[in-house]
Amino acid sequence: MRKALDLLYRGSGALAALCLAMIAVTIVAQVIGRVIGVTIDSTESGGFFLAGTTFLGMAYTLKTGGHVRVSLLVGRLRGRAAWLAEAWISLFGTFACGFASWQTWEMVHDSWRFGDLSPGLLAIPVWIPQSAMLAGLVLLAVAMADELALVLAGRRPGFAAPAETALDAPEPAE
Repeated sequence: MRKALDLLYRGSGALAALCLAMIAVTIVAQVIGRVIGVTIDSTESGGFFLAGTTFLGMAYTLKTGGHVRVSLLVGRLRGRAAWLAEAWISLFGTFACGFASWQTWEMVHDSWRFGDLSPGLLAIPVWIPQSAMLAGLVLLAVAMADELALVLAGRRPGFAAPAETALDAPEPAE
């Protein structure tokens, strides 16, 4: 199970990187289009790829310890108090991400049901880029539940591990 989850997080990170590369591709295409006299709107597609980069990269970033983590309080706690704080934070994060996923699903479903199109030159069905947002939020909810399971098992969660080791074998908590 651990290897499958880590593969899922790495896969979402790779998709986020691909979306980031596509932002560069669309901008280069717009520049070349201007030179040869062809109109290419990279603003809209770049925005969609930015949303994909942001949301698809969240679970990977969490599991590799890359999220900004304010440990002003938790860093001063020791023993059971630190464990309770980490468990509460992970539980709250799991529910918050689950709720955000559910609300995003409602938005994507409504966009699909009503046939919403983007307002730019491309007129892309809005549910398509919104689906990347939904996938990223669902993966973040899974990652938060994974972090909660690690905390409850007495292991160091990925968000507390150094970025180089977070997706390797989980280490026992200190």
